[in-house]
Amino acid sequence: MDQKADHTSSAWPIVNGKEHASPSVFQPEALLREARRQKGVPLLDVPQICMLDPDGDVVRHLRRTGAGRLHQGWACYHTELLAFDLEGIGEVGVVGCAVGAPFAVLVAEQLFVSGCRLLISVTSAGQITDSGPPPYFVLIDRALRDEGTSYHYLPPARFAEAPDASLLARVESALTALPGIAVHRGATWTTDAPYRETDTAIASARDAGALAVEMEAAALHAFATAKRRSVVCFAHVTNTMAQTNGDFEKGEADGATATLAVVAAAARSWRSTAER
Repeated sequence: MDQKADHTSSAWPIVNGKEHASPSVFQPEALLREARRQKGVPLLDVPQICMLDPDGDVVRHLRRTGAGRLHQGWACYHTELLAFDLEGIGEVGVVGCAVGAPFAVLVAEQLFVSGCRLLISVTSAGQITDSGPPPYFVLIDRALRDEGTSYHYLPPARFAEAPDASLLARVESALTALPGIAVHRGATWTTDAPYRETDTAIASARDAGALAVEMEAAALHAFATAKRRSVVCFAHVTNTMAQTNGDFEKGEADGATATLAVVAAAARSWRSTAER
């Protein structure tokens, strides 16, 4: 075997060679600077509280109802940001359809250098451990790192923990006051390959304590821990991976009504200490 080729391939496995303490040459601020220049986008802060809506249900709901407005200062090449007013919270920003760990963290990096101070992710998820009939939510306190992005931010470990235990506890307490919305706290399994959720992989995730499978939380937790950002992740358990007919039902307004109630509770919990 060619020794040079062998050395090159062995230098870049998913968990090695990451130099977590070293700064990145490519920075989100620089990317957004060039995007603003090319697109003629004004330098305007995004809302302090933003959310990721991977399925796009909240974004579509806001557009249907006329409640969302395009944010003129969001320069991202890949997404649009809608701003809307959430009762008791004020202006919130939402980015839809950023599915998967790399895309979610790319957007998160750009949001936090654009004025965001709290990011809430609510992602559709498949049931791993039976916690009742879907739909319901899981407040994610740790996520199995079965994706690639988290390893660029933190050294190898089985789980990526939620970055702020105190904030998570306040959010959990606030969620108990939501009528008719079931919320559990626990672990999830973050995967890059939803169509490789084999029986063995599902059993392994269940044995590790995962309640659901999703595609972003481990990476968002790792990013938030490494960059000291405020991030809260929810799994919206809506399905049993299409093992029965009638799966993927999310409730009123395709789940947007319940999702916005959960987001409001999390935002209030953060704001209660952030503004002191």
